[in-house]
Amino acid sequence: MSQSPIILWYRRDLRLGDHEALTAACGTGRPIIPVFIHDELVSGQGAAPRFRLGLSVTDLDKSLRQKGSRLILRKGRALDVLRELIKETGADTVYWSRLYDPDNRNRDTDIKAALKQDGIEAESFAGHVLFEPWTVQTKTGGFYKVFTPMWKSVRDNAVPDALPTPGRFVAPEIWPSSDRLDDWQMGAAMDRGAGVLEAYCTVGETAASDRLGKFIADRVLDYSRNRDLPSVDGTSGLSENLTYGEISPRSCWHAGWRALTDGKADAEVFLKELVWREFAYHLAFHTPRIVRNNWKEDWDAFPWNADDQLPEVKAWKQGRTGIQFVDAAMREMYVTGTMHNRGRMIVASYLTKHLLCHWKIGMDWFADCLIDWDPCSNAMGWQWSAGSGPDATPYFRVFNPVTQLDKFDKDRAYVERWIAEGHIHPTKTALSYFDAIPKSWSMSPSDIYPDPIVAADEGRKRALAAYESRGF
Repeated sequence: MSQSPIILWYRRDLRLGDHEALTAACGTGRPIIPVFIHDELVSGQGAAPRFRLGLSVTDLDKSLRQKGSRLILRKGRALDVLRELIKETGADTVYWSRLYDPDNRNRDTDIKAALKQDGIEAESFAGHVLFEPWTVQTKTGGFYKVFTPMWKSVRDNAVPDALPTPGRFVAPEIWPSSDRLDDWQMGAAMDRGAGVLEAYCTVGETAASDRLGKFIADRVLDYSRNRDLPSVDGTSGLSENLTYGEISPRSCWHAGWRALTDGKADAEVFLKELVWREFAYHLAFHTPRIVRNNWKEDWDAFPWNADDQLPEVKAWKQGRTGIQFVDAAMREMYVTGTMHNRGRMIVASYLTKHLLCHWKIGMDWFADCLIDWDPCSNAMGWQWSAGSGPDATPYFRVFNPVTQLDKFDKDRAYVERWIAEGHIHPTKTALSYFDAIPKSWSMSPSDIYPDPIVAADEGRKRALAAYESRGF
């Protein structure tokens, strides 16, 4: 049996526990060289996700060092870097966890074929999802295009228990050289906003596990109601950690089921949210066009406003639409890197329906600003809101951001948390927005809060007229 090292290529699986590729590598008894590669898919990420990824990479290296290992950092085209490491270390095996979005799948398919042609064992393992997309089928053998039937299909499926953290890590006799993470400047595009945003990040495997435990213990009981209230800490917050693989979906799934078995009925809603995430990967695997193009092709002819330099788009990005729910949510995202799910629906509906702007504009802005950015979930969420996607909100359903605020933020606690203008004593969080934004925006908390650029009723009428003219 070969005793040459195994290269363990980390990507969006930045943890030690419940890690099939790591467990398999440790099971061989061979030396393991963990590596993270800053390739074109990493450099192509937006400012906030790339900054947050750097924090996760740092935490993973600390965890590995506690086990007598370390994380090797290299920058370049992934195949070139792997070949260099194989030559330097004498490794003849590369393991990694599978990813399911089109860009990563295409890269990984090419790399696996090239390494095998080189005589290298290249093996990928399940990761990042509960149910790999090809394992879930309709009764006729197709893929699911609607969420509810998929949920009913997988709800009672057996999910393997989470794997324990391996106890033994065999190190190579000589470690290959590693880049310095600081030299990569993962947070450079954040500019002065990095210091504001970092305070809201919950980074690493240990923190993610604690977050899950606290949610199950304290908040899942009222999850169904509280998850819709943006001023209440009623969600799990785990999308951030799932994005980087700091916690596995299996760990979340089994924790949810234990809570449900213990009589916490709202845990089923949490389980549905995990499967909604699965649905995004399921669709991206079977219909890759969803991440860049209208899933419903009859929307290709719709006359979206596609100019992201329009004044109304700038106002939307800056949280200056004059619609309080929209503006509060956009500012929350810019400061914290996350946005309450109710807010995501409202701001997406407002951009695509009230302003009739292309969903790609919003998707791209979210991809730059969200620390829980995910190519599949982000695309599906935007298309759901715009009406062009699978299982989408009906085109004629236009969220009224004013009545939505009355329903979900009656006392305006959420608005006051994030909007400073017009308040004698603005909250610290509202003021922090002005510390994070570019100075070139020339915004101040003493500014007069704007009138709506498009009123709620006016925008709805305009959207419905546009849909009717196109025969929807």
